[in-house]
Amino acid sequence: MDSGGEPQSAIFRLRTFGGLELLDEHGHAIPFPAKALVILAYLFSTGRRTVTRMEVAELLWGRGTPSTAFTNLRRLISRIKGRQSELNVHFLVFSNHGIELKSSSIICDVSLFGIAEPEGSFDELKVLVDRLRSAFLDKIDLQNSLFDHWLAQQRERQLVALDHAMRLMASLAETADQRAVVQQAALLVLLSGSNDQIAPQFLLQAYDVQGEVEHLRRTFERRNEMLASWTREKQSFPPAKIAARATNVEIINPAELTEHPRPSPPRLALLPPSNYSREPAAAMIVASLLEDITIGFCVLNSVQVLAPYSALQISRKTEDQLAMLEHHGLTYVLETRLSGVDEALSLFTQLVFLPTSEIVWAERLSLDGARFAQNRRDISGRLALSVASEIERHRITRSNFDRNPAAYHRYLLGRRFFDRLTLPNLRRARKEMKAVLQESANFAPALSSLARTYSEEWLLTARGEADLLKSAETYALQAIETSSDMADGYRELGVAKLLQGALDESVETLQLAETLSPHYADIIADHADALAHCSRLDTACRTIERAIELNPISPDSYLWTAAGACYGLGRFEAAIGYIDRMADGSLADRLAAASWAMLGHRDKAHVFVTRARETHPDFDVENWLSIVPIKEKWHKDIYREGLKKAGF
Repeated sequence: MDSGGEPQSAIFRLRTFGGLELLDEHGHAIPFPAKALVILAYLFSTGRRTVTRMEVAELLWGRGTPSTAFTNLRRLISRIKGRQSELNVHFLVFSNHGIELKSSSIICDVSLFGIAEPEGSFDELKVLVDRLRSAFLDKIDLQNSLFDHWLAQQRERQLVALDHAMRLMASLAETADQRAVVQQAALLVLLSGSNDQIAPQFLLQAYDVQGEVEHLRRTFERRNEMLASWTREKQSFPPAKIAARATNVEIINPAELTEHPRPSPPRLALLPPSNYSREPAAAMIVASLLEDITIGFCVLNSVQVLAPYSALQISRKTEDQLAMLEHHGLTYVLETRLSGVDEALSLFTQLVFLPTSEIVWAERLSLDGARFAQNRRDISGRLALSVASEIERHRITRSNFDRNPAAYHRYLLGRRFFDRLTLPNLRRARKEMKAVLQESANFAPALSSLARTYSEEWLLTARGEADLLKSAETYALQAIETSSDMADGYRELGVAKLLQGALDESVETLQLAETLSPHYADIIADHADALAHCSRLDTACRTIERAIELNPISPDSYLWTAAGACYGLGRFEAAIGYIDRMADGSLADRLAAASWAMLGHRDKAHVFVTRARETHPDFDVENWLSIVPIKEKWHKDIYREGLKKAGF
């Protein structure tokens, strides 16, 4: 047997949670054979002093080929002996048949879980919580089922130890710090997928979300009242009668829709913040807030939340982050961004629906010192419930996906063509959406998207074709009839009404859409457009800026609306600035020409007039003004003046 010798003064530590590495007395990682560290972790976690060579060989290389495993083990032992001699320590000593742990010169973070009868203290519970924030032997994969089975057993045993300690200390917690430790333990138990019933009960008591649930209930009641009111007012215009005015439109009968089981709760990742603030302590504040929000989701039990450690690892990835999110089966991501300093410190949060990269909800919070500390729990509860309600809004879309993946795939393909508003793209999108309806006739998102293709074509061609708007209205009403609690159908109906000149009805319908989805950037942008056509230009500017904040990489339609509102207010340079930000500025050539002309730059205006005439050679100012719905005469006059000065 090797002579272990006496331990040196240096004490080494073996870290097993969140990875596996050997640390010196200063906490620096030092090289050591990786499989040797696995042997050490195995001995420490099982509480054993010795283990046979056969057991170690099977653990590391499986039971497939014993001769190969023993050959590999002999080579490993030789490397371990050499490295231990270099360090002048002997963690492991070897005999012909066994391997023995000499623990006098090394400590391990897993040792606490080997205690048969924990003392039952809050300090001990805190250590368990700190350990289990990261996975035991994370990222260690020996590609052998024996090791995998042992690792799973150890992780389950550690979770049981945490659960036991949490139950033991929950009734003894008196101070805020003690309750915080128990809350953190309960959160870890819940995130593990355990069926434990004590953890959610404790969190429910500790976080008292009942008041927030009541707030959410009132919000839904208000939405339902608006829906009922809208339905009563529109009963004299049944969708089937309006649909008959358009050609080649298949009528959907909601009574024929088949009930399907509700899908499992969606998966959500809460990513740590990008810190654009110069305040170093801000990230600590937000980390605490995100933990509170996670607890809120666990209590509500309406969404599956990715464990914070995994979310942190994903947030650190820049190149393949989307692939990692998809690998973990995530549907939503809550992104956070810090900005400002001191009293102006704020947190911007946004919920992203991954399949379409749609920003469906956002909120900016002030993190002003004492006020934030005082209201943190209230803020986190409202955030959790707001996000949960927005996720619920997507339930029907998800059920369509579960029911018919082929239709949903084609829908996503079609949505890509909305990124750039050109006639060829709109017609490609229309083709895909009609193919979706061949797969699933009651697919409401495809119906509302079809409506959009017709209204956008009406805008781009500027020929005033009434049939296009009738088709848009028809598909929008079918989307509403199919899924009356989704905002998209009301959004498209509001747009169609706007372009038909029914301005008040348009604003009313878009207001209902925004009530159903108050943080849906695209709906806010359309609402801003309707306000601009109603000549409420100041309000339109503020509204479109809110949409741009929610969706900073803004589509051209947002910028076009902003440019039009600024033009009407006489802010011609601002209008040109928005047009310059468009991916395809040619869409707004007429507006750019009018803006330059109003600034006195006839030469620059002429460039845009020439380009606009290449696309629409028959454009006529008076005919266009008679078609485009603008409520106030002064608003039409400023368009007429600019376009005439430009040379149209």
